[in-house]
Amino acid sequence: MKPLLLDPALQPRLVFTDLDGSLLDHDSYQWQQAKPWLKRLKTLGVPVIPVSCRTRAELLPLRERMGLGDTPFIAENGSVVGLPPAWRHAHLERDACESEGVAMRNLGLDIAFIRKRLSVWRERLGVAFKTMGEMTLEEVMALTGLEADEARLARMRQGSEPLVWQSDASSLASFREALRGDGLNLVQGRRFWHVTGGLDKGGAVTWLVDRFKSLRGCEPLTLGLGDGPNDQSLLEAVDQAVVIRGGGVSTLAPRQSTLYRSQAAGTQGWVEGIAYWWGGQDPRMMPKGAVSS
Repeated sequence: MKPLLLDPALQPRLVFTDLDGSLLDHDSYQWQQAKPWLKRLKTLGVPVIPVSCRTRAELLPLRERMGLGDTPFIAENGSVVGLPPAWRHAHLERDACESEGVAMRNLGLDIAFIRKRLSVWRERLGVAFKTMGEMTLEEVMALTGLEADEARLARMRQGSEPLVWQSDASSLASFREALRGDGLNLVQGRRFWHVTGGLDKGGAVTWLVDRFKSLRGCEPLTLGLGDGPNDQSLLEAVDQAVVIRGGGVSTLAPRQSTLYRSQAAGTQGWVEGIAYWWGGQDPRMMPKGAVSS
């Protein structure tokens, strides 16, 4: 872990946050409880960076609704990064695909390759699963609770494929090992298993922190928040971390010396974690009327 400056209040800060089950409520997808903190962090120039299993197509409109339109984002568990103008190197992003003013960088493997190898290993290993790409729109809606338009966006994959595992748990190890031979990773989320190539959430976080340092010439203080197994690498890549309580007893145990476990779940737990680390360290950061943990 890199050393922190003597006075964290003088150090630039970055927040890396999981969405579903963390900043967003797991069932309702609401985030209103976090509004005071999001507004305060934006006023102070602290980027809140979504790090999600969601797609680019989902995150582009969502971040605008949440007031995060000028911050980067990490999609599909680290496979895709979106860079607003202030986070770009002119020569590095010269040929990058642009979508709604955001330069897109694919840090993983192409979805066509991932789907092809999944088909190969399903047949060779004799295992059963159903990928999101094979599901009907109605099946995706039923599994996620998303409306039709949002479910369509969730199916627009670039560098990862969610799937529902239908074989016994003992077959997962051989499936994971087979995928690893193709340079693919199998990570567990709340609703799906996710097959990705290249960087995981933590690797993409490190990539963005390095980008920040190269642009700004200084070391940021980083805070990460997450609730699921696919957030472990994210929580290990930051200076301070929050494990947000889920619906049951969390088995998430990141290798992280500066770790806080929230008592509340979802958005309320996200607010609790932010206030624990940064409200206590520097009361000037607390939104008006908020109470530090």
